[in-house]
Amino acid sequence: MTMKQNVIIKGTKDGLMFLLNDDCLFDDIIEEIKEKLEHSHQAILTGPIMRVTVKTGNRKLTPFQKELIKDVVKIQGNLYIHSFESEEDELKKQPEDQVQLISGTIRSGQVYRFEGNVLFVGDVNPGGNIIATGDIYILGSLRGLAHAGFGGNKDAVIAASVMKPTQLRIADVVSRSPDQWEKHAIQEYAYVKDDQVVIDPIQYFTKFKKIMNSVI
Repeated sequence: MTMKQNVIIKGTKDGLMFLLNDDCLFDDIIEEIKEKLEHSHQAILTGPIMRVTVKTGNRKLTPFQKELIKDVVKIQGNLYIHSFESEEDELKKQPEDQVQLISGTIRSGQVYRFEGNVLFVGDVNPGGNIIATGDIYILGSLRGLAHAGFGGNKDAVIAASVMKPTQLRIADVVSRSPDQWEKHAIQEYAYVKDDQVVIDPIQYFTKFKKIMNSVI
């Protein structure tokens, strides 16, 4: 039976990548880095100076733990730590304007959740919920609940071809009674102004035009 490695070392075009197991003791990480650099991976220590990117997965290293890893690696004269990257960091590095394209129908009782911006091609039926940390663009009818800016982003928007939601939420701001949507049914977008959810015709939303040009 092969034991799971706590540290996997890979070569990349930019140097080396250390992939850390995020489900073991930190002391085991340190010991395995030492072992591999001193014994099984000696060949990489005789070449030119190389930078090391440390991928920590879901493990969040403390400043002290990062310094310990740096101290172990810098003993080898030709290696230096360039960066530490966690799964959370990878999400934050995604471009703000990146949009996920999803199609389907959200039926009553279903809840769709997304990180970042989403372009949903289809209908959100009454009783259906669509939630995103960024913007929500719906090419279809919005007749359920839409919550954009989940997590606190009041700059997020909600746009739909047919805007007849049961409720809109942007960050922690909640729309008023559904009655306000009776006169605003076709191609509208909602945003926060003066701590209220308001809507305007989609032609006034230049960002929406850019999104359509880049995704479709």
